[in-house]
Amino acid sequence: MQSNAFEGKVALITGSSRGIGSAIARKLALSGADVALNFRKAGGSSQAQGEKLLKEITEMGRRSFLIQADISQKESVKKLFDEINEKFGQLDLLILNAAKAPFKPIEKLLERELRQLVETNYLGNIFCIQQALPLLKKNGGKVVFISSLGSRFYNPSYPLGNMKAAMESVVRDCAESLGEENISVNAVCGGIVKTDSFKVLRLYWEEISLMPDEF
Repeated sequence: MQSNAFEGKVALITGSSRGIGSAIARKLALSGADVALNFRKAGGSSQAQGEKLLKEITEMGRRSFLIQADISQKESVKKLFDEINEKFGQLDLLILNAAKAPFKPIEKLLERELRQLVETNYLGNIFCIQQALPLLKKNGGKVVFISSLGSRFYNPSYPLGNMKAAMESVVRDCAESLGEENISVNAVCGGIVKTDSFKVLRLYWEEISLMPDEF
């Protein structure tokens, strides 16, 4: 069901080729928004899924484009926002959804895994906020960070939860400092969602097995 709640608005959803990100992008498009889609690695399944979603959104009559950008790389993030500015000239909603992390105890992470954990899930989100500010300030935009139950509950093989907790702290800081610029900043946790990661996570988190098969 379509609406016009976001008519005339432009949204960027990082990591939007599949899972929660693609669902958000689809819903925003159905609500009238033009949407910038992002995936991390060229040539993989994420790109193919992103191209399929792009076709779906443009067939709704919305403006949309798909861009490869690894948010852990500052220069890649800069190019992402330069392209948004070039194609749309505005950004009203930044959804920080992209995430990448191994499923193993944090004490067993290799150095490269630790760096990837921090660079993608912490630094990458901050890079995005920094680069988005000039566009968000134009019309008083919004930033929404997609958090996780892992920020609140212990799971021995879910180090991503540590980064989610750290980003919730960043959200609290930015909500205060950017509020003065008429930019709202919030975090959202949708609970347990059946995505590709869910299939792996349930192998390490016994409590998930208590959830019904359909929810």
